[in-house]
Order: sequence, then structure tokens, then C-alpha cells
Amino acid sequence: MHQFISIMFSLLVITGLQVSVESTGTRSERSIDRRYRSELTVPNGGRWGSWGQREMCPTGTYAAGFSLKVEDPIGRGDDTALNGIRLHCVDLFQGSSHSYHDYASVQSDVGSWGRWTDIKWCPSGFLTAFVLLVEQPQGAGDDTAANTIAFTCSGGSLLQGDGTNWGDWGKWSHTCVGKWICGIQSRIEEPQGEGDDTALNDVRMFCCD
Repeated sequence: MHQFISIMFSLLVITGLQVSVESTGTRSERSIDRRYRSELTVPNGGRWGSWGQREMCPTGTYAAGFSLKVEDPIGRGDDTALNGIRLHCVDLFQGSSHSYHDYASVQSDVGSWGRWTDIKWCPSGFLTAFVLLVEQPQGAGDDTAANTIAFTCSGGSLLQGDGTNWGDWGKWSHTCVGKWICGIQSRIEEPQGEGDDTALNDVRMFCCD
């Protein structure tokens, strides 16, 4: 699975289909109560933390890109890896014209560490399914839980996030019923003080008509 994703990701880069430059004209707005048709989950999410609030793209828009909040490996310290996922939403015209000059960004709860990566945009269409790279509990070792995420796009492309590489890829979520991904809810472990922090453990995506 890991090799398949790496190969697909390399092909996208070579053919120039992947766009990771943040566009201008962002706006911060969301539609918390937007109705959704289906919920996407994966079976390998981490077990720590609590679920944040569901956050939805503004009505009439769908997620065509994403970015990650990632803490770089810190050696012998307490690594947290993936801390947050942000969806970037555009309307149908921009999704079909590959133009991302005006978009809204939404996120659920995020961890306390790391930096946001550049946006990965679908070369065409919108996000439709996802898979998580998760490190299983390490016992007395340093736990990281979720490390990165990959999405499929309705145009047939695959986007892999710039996260860290501990753990194993799980199974893909179902593909959106109706149209495309339009919302997110994340499971975050709060800082443990002197304990072993993990930050983002699991995520759910929501699909709208």
C-alpha cells in the first residue's frame, strides 16, 4: 500500500499535475450546520484524545485541496507528527476550471505543535476519499499516532500530504456518496505535560450533495 501511494505520488509530480502553491484571496468562513449526505471513516485511527467540532465548507463549496500541520521529527524528544488537517474549499466553477484564487479554509481541532504545509490542490475536481498513515501504540516508546494522510480526487488523481513517515497505511475510506468532501472532524489528544504526546489521532470526513 505504501509503495503504491509513493509511486502514484511520484507520477503526479513528474507529470506536473500536482499544485502545492498557496493561492491568494483566502477567506475564513464556515457553515457548521450544513447538511451532509455521508460520513467517511477509516479503521486504523489512534485511540487517544477527544473529537472536536465538525467544521463544514461554506454552502455551495467543496474541498479541492488540503494542508497539514506537522511537527518535524525532533530526534530523541517527544514527537507528535501530524497535528492538524485543513480543508480548502472552492465552488463548482473553480473546481472545474482548475482556478483556486478564491477559497475558504476550514479545520476542526488541531494540536499545539508544528507548522502548516503548502496546500495540495486536486489538478481537477474535488476530494472524494482518504487514507491515514498511523503508527500503532509503542508501549514504553514515543507514540505519534497519525503521521500523514492521502486523498483521491474526483478527476482520478491521488494527493499525499507532506507529513512524517512512521507507521503503516490503513485501508481507504469509502468514496463519497453524492458529490464530494465538504467537512471535517478531528480527534486530538491534549498536551500531556511531561507525558507522551500524540496530537492528531483520527479524522472523519463528510460528503455533501
